[in-house]
Amino acid sequence: MNRDDILWKAILEDIFDDFLRFFIPEADDLFDWSKGIEFLDKELEQLFPPNGDLFNTREVDKLAKVFTRQGSEAWILVHVEVQGNTDTDFAERMFTYFSRIYDRYKKPITAFVILTDLSPSFRPTEFRRSLLGTTLVYSFNSYKVLGQSVEELRKSDNPFASVILTVLVALRKKKIKPDELLELKVDVARRLLAQPFPKPKIRALMNFLRFYVRFAKPEISAKFDSEIATFKNERETMGIEEFLLYRAERQGIEQGIEQGIEQGIEQGIEKQKYESVRNMLLKTTFPPEQIADLLAVSVEYVLHVKQAIQ
Repeated sequence: MNRDDILWKAILEDIFDDFLRFFIPEADDLFDWSKGIEFLDKELEQLFPPNGDLFNTREVDKLAKVFTRQGSEAWILVHVEVQGNTDTDFAERMFTYFSRIYDRYKKPITAFVILTDLSPSFRPTEFRRSLLGTTLVYSFNSYKVLGQSVEELRKSDNPFASVILTVLVALRKKKIKPDELLELKVDVARRLLAQPFPKPKIRALMNFLRFYVRFAKPEISAKFDSEIATFKNERETMGIEEFLLYRAERQGIEQGIEQGIEQGIEQGIEKQKYESVRNMLLKTTFPPEQIADLLAVSVEYVLHVKQAIQ
């Protein structure tokens, strides 16, 4: 599972209720949130084994069980398409997902596809087959990130809109300069931190933004963190612990810049790297291998930090 797959998997689990509200305006009237949301990853793995199966390549597929207010079960299939080229078999694969799940569990299913590719013409919405008077049509919800309005997303008060804004920024990465990318990323963060979202969701969304939109140079990442630390509402939104972390990172980097000593800058960046690994170890359940992949450090470094904080 690559880095973006891990991020998608985590954010869908962290804000799945907002994901449903984003696509289903009447979600609060339909679903009974008090009964929780159950992710059926094991069930999906049984239908699509990890070895020797054509359909095991989509690591971000999520199958979730939610309850309606009438007490019945509703199964939600979410497929995030992250490949950059047109897949002519995509709609057929979606039908295979549906048919296998339904054949095994006989539950009502709705499917959502989030397309994060760069091909404007790739917009699958259905699988259709017809022969001699017999017709099969399987339609699914399809959402193309590339065609979304930035302004409309900015107006939304749904946390999932910040996810889509993040992906849009990432899609523009190859077309703009690093400073422009930094400005866009900071803008998304500023708007996100200004929202009255619960702290766990703020933290999850910030992690998605931080690691999904990546900079080639560590000093630009450090500059982003420094910008975040200046937001007026940081204490109230992110909490004292996060505030102190950002302040420590900022002071280490700024001190090095003021002294004009390259070593000081490197120390600031090193401190940021250490604290980022430490924060992931303390606040997530990711194994060392996933943390190393997300933060672009070695597994040995993660284990070193883990040992230091135990």
